[in-house]
Amino acid sequence: MTPKNTYTIVGTGAVGGYYGALLQRAGHDVRFLLNRDYEHVLENGLVIESRNGDFCLPSVHAFSSADQVPRSDVVIVALKTTANHLLPEILPRLLCRHGVVLTLQNGLGSEAAIAESIGADRILGGLCFLCSSKIAPGHIRHLDYGLITIGEYTPDGVPAGVTPRMKTIGKEMETAGIPIRLIEDLMLARWKKLVWNIPFNGMSVIHDLLTDELVRREDTRNRCRIMMDEVAAAAEVCARPIEQAFINKMMTDTEKMRPYAPSMKLDYDRGNPMEIESIYGNPLRLAKRAGVLMPETERLYDQLKEKQPTV
Repeated sequence: MTPKNTYTIVGTGAVGGYYGALLQRAGHDVRFLLNRDYEHVLENGLVIESRNGDFCLPSVHAFSSADQVPRSDVVIVALKTTANHLLPEILPRLLCRHGVVLTLQNGLGSEAAIAESIGADRILGGLCFLCSSKIAPGHIRHLDYGLITIGEYTPDGVPAGVTPRMKTIGKEMETAGIPIRLIEDLMLARWKKLVWNIPFNGMSVIHDLLTDELVRREDTRNRCRIMMDEVAAAAEVCARPIEQAFINKMMTDTEKMRPYAPSMKLDYDRGNPMEIESIYGNPLRLAKRAGVLMPETERLYDQLKEKQPTV
């Protein structure tokens, strides 16, 4: 029998806490690297409320320092991109010799930044379609969805196909109850994720509304749709065309979604830094270099920068 991969979760919040708990429940050796919640999780474990069934892990392998964590086969980065300055120091300490990093982060640019410290050949990019939030230390509430899309990172953005290590990790995650989609073109998937993230994350902050109200009100719905089309235009000039049917589906899925506060709204409401550069700044700069302007998206970017909490 092939040994199961060991996993380390960097960022045990709404995303990392949920997926890490599912992996541990399925029998994997999972290590959780924590900061503020370390003492609580060490003593009490993790509690998961989920539409797929609630469960509790009374005991988990919790660590407060990367130096203490045994090296793992797969390191899942679920930190906000605003904390990526910490990664060059900790990731080399967490990976075993042939280990890989799977980054579950928003926007564009995180894989390239991580590659500088561990090498481009050790990175998988992951995109989550997940409605989940951390409601208390060690307490995750999963509302809906859960799909992770996984692709190989390449420095030049050329599609790398579906590789054996993707298949292995994907199979383990599916066995743990995590829906998985393996893709050949990571950059296309990142642009598709921005079709939703760019309008709904920022608009939820500017208008102080949940997703259901954003799609119900004519003015906010129309502005969201304009930005979705701007993302598609930018993706097309970057050789990643996005079909209109996909955009329509994103709007329909949002209509069906339970009232939801996107991660950027949660960060803003809690006084935490928002992921403005990875979700807005990097795509805007990339589109501009390719000769495409995104005026409505840039206006939202400027509005968000004015609201960025000072820490």
